[in-house]
Amino acid sequence: MLKKTEIQELLNEALLTGADFAEIFLEDTESSSIRVTSGDVTSIDRANVHGAGVRLIQGVDEVYGFTNHVSYESILGVVKNLRVSFSGELTKVKSLGEKKPYTDNIKKPMNSVSVEEKSVVLQSLSNQIKNYDARIVQAITMMLETEQNILVANSEGVYQDDKRTYTRVMLMAVAQENGVMQQAYEGPGRYMGFEIFDAVDMKSLADEVAKSAIMLLSAEDMTAQVMPVVLHNGFGGVIFHEACGHPLEATAVAKGLSPFVGKLGQKVGSDLVTAYDDGNVEGAWGRLSYDDEGKETQKNLLIENGVLKGYLIDYRNARKMNMDTTGSGRRQSYKFSPTSRMNSTYIAPGKDKFEDIIKDTKYGLFARKLGGGTVVPATGEFNFAVQEGYMIEDGKLTRPVRGAMLIGHGKDVLFKIDKVSDNLEFGQGMCGSLSGSIPVDVGQPTIRVSSMTVGGSGGKK
Repeated sequence: MLKKTEIQELLNEALLTGADFAEIFLEDTESSSIRVTSGDVTSIDRANVHGAGVRLIQGVDEVYGFTNHVSYESILGVVKNLRVSFSGELTKVKSLGEKKPYTDNIKKPMNSVSVEEKSVVLQSLSNQIKNYDARIVQAITMMLETEQNILVANSEGVYQDDKRTYTRVMLMAVAQENGVMQQAYEGPGRYMGFEIFDAVDMKSLADEVAKSAIMLLSAEDMTAQVMPVVLHNGFGGVIFHEACGHPLEATAVAKGLSPFVGKLGQKVGSDLVTAYDDGNVEGAWGRLSYDDEGKETQKNLLIENGVLKGYLIDYRNARKMNMDTTGSGRRQSYKFSPTSRMNSTYIAPGKDKFEDIIKDTKYGLFARKLGGGTVVPATGEFNFAVQEGYMIEDGKLTRPVRGAMLIGHGKDVLFKIDKVSDNLEFGQGMCGSLSGSIPVDVGQPTIRVSSMTVGGSGGKK
């Protein structure tokens, strides 16, 4: 790692030709994965990513470069190549400050537990899924681990490091019967080491995945219709993340490519909707002590009682928008320039009870688990597959259905939320955008959308 004095010199060099902001991002990341298929270990991988990214800004114009040789000479070469993009007066670099402490409560770091011990745990879970029912034809378990060490320094005096440890476990069951094949999946992740197995009941999740795959074999095909939809907690929050969260990022707002442009202080949803993005939820998959621009993460209020209160803003877009940064600058690695991104984005809990929401719904769809989907951030249009769904009839959960697709606009859905329960939970995923793929939490309590288009290929029974 470079000395502080060397980094200071590199920043001075970066601003010699007119750029008014310079940033150096250093990274050293270890990652590993183990995959087990139907009880057998089928792959073990390990990787290391290390390098330096250099960013120069003049006004709102930016250039970015990187190198995987973390030496003074190599980074100086990147600096010199980038600075020719600008001309103008010299901007003085502030003296680098002192590092602030970061939170590191990891109990079982990646290298403290053997590959053999990890493999045995994953094999046990895989066998549990496979043995649940003879119709389970494949049972896959995986563990992905990452330990990322970063240091960010810039010409405004920021000098900050951070250590991030992430562990994710994936459980999948594939079931087959009479030519029909279905699968179910869970992927819990935490800002933790191997202690994730103490925090999450993986055995219960393994049974749940197997049960879901078997259930889908006999489920009816969903009939396309417009109806009330009850979206369950946890990963149900992916709709808010995709259809509302991304349009609230400055990446879209600063370009005018968001349905929420110019609507601060205006009504954008039901009175029941309050939403946050929090970068420092203890143990959360999406947490950081400091963002990738060296700013301390924080809890950002996005929507309060249906009124738009804020955006997620990184350094460069803060200049464009003439607003403060929100600790939301993130990137996948040193190969990416940072931009505004989410951390743990969620709809806050309400006062309703889950059971009462079901009882109050005469007819509708209960989307217990959501799968993949697509969204157009500029408009908020989305479609999401329902991984596990049930019909609601006369206030009771009845027939399981498969093949349901939720279709709509994020801004419309916000206004149609008429029930919000008190059972907030988070789901985990990898979010892709301009600055690469990063770990995020999506979350919500169980909510009811009074009317939504539900696609499907079945006939109404």
